[in-house]
Amino acid sequence: MKLRIFTEPQQGADYDTLLAVAKATEELGFDAFFRSDHYLAMGGSDGLPGPTDAWITLAGLARETSRIRLGTLMTAATFRLPGPLAIQVAQVDAMSGGRIELGLGSGWYEEEHAAYGIPFPEEKLGRLEEQLEIVTGLWSTPAGEKFSHEGRHYRLTDSPALPKPAQRKVPVVIGGHGKVRTPRLAARFADEFNMPFASPVDTERQFARVRAAAEQQGRSPDDLHYSSALVVCVGKDDAEVARRAAAIGRDVAELKEHGLAGSPAAVVEKIGQYERAGVSRIYLQILDPRDLDHLQLISDQVRTQLP
Repeated sequence: MKLRIFTEPQQGADYDTLLAVAKATEELGFDAFFRSDHYLAMGGSDGLPGPTDAWITLAGLARETSRIRLGTLMTAATFRLPGPLAIQVAQVDAMSGGRIELGLGSGWYEEEHAAYGIPFPEEKLGRLEEQLEIVTGLWSTPAGEKFSHEGRHYRLTDSPALPKPAQRKVPVVIGGHGKVRTPRLAARFADEFNMPFASPVDTERQFARVRAAAEQQGRSPDDLHYSSALVVCVGKDDAEVARRAAAIGRDVAELKEHGLAGSPAAVVEKIGQYERAGVSRIYLQILDPRDLDHLQLISDQVRTQLP
């Protein structure tokens, strides 16, 4: 079981804060640092000092870290045109020495689009599918050849399909709760399928849909990695758990039911339930990125207890 750190910077975190988290992620033995791709705070947060851009952040972290994987859960397809996105990700992959993973989703938060003047189309899954076709097509086009695409939403003509990523293939992460189109997209394009914020039972059911879709595509279901994203709130005792829950504005009982919360032993046991459901990677959603002692505790008393 690999543990990955997953941040939500739109809730209030500047680059220096994210850099501290990424360095702790690397030093404490976690597998990866991922971040959301949002421009507007949610819930009761004021979002101060303001949003940071996901790929600018990852470009900086690519030069400041050396081991951990870096990526997004999820880059919003509504935010970027697919051609420039392929260039951005390829460049950051080269800057990192080949450690980038691209989580790509349709985009869903209408308010942030309105706040920053970003078009919010009604039909989003079709755009996502075309973006996946274009980004992966640009990367896989042999050097010296051209790439073209004639679709409903995008048209590319004689693209040189450059630059190429440092990796032979940048891993693509697709996720979500959709029962039909999401598994189909994962089967076509994904190296990893992520089921966010779901119970072990619902996670296992969605994994079964993805595996079935992969077989229908003529692909081995075991070609994919299967992961979860869950909020985490660990404490040495009940008082510390309560303090950390209060700091992120959440209820302890709710966190224990829907996330990974409680003592290290309780969290290890809950992770075991997800492992039995087929999960091999868990993205730990860290909602208080300034609490680096939290990462230390998880590394010392949770990560080290996992197989």
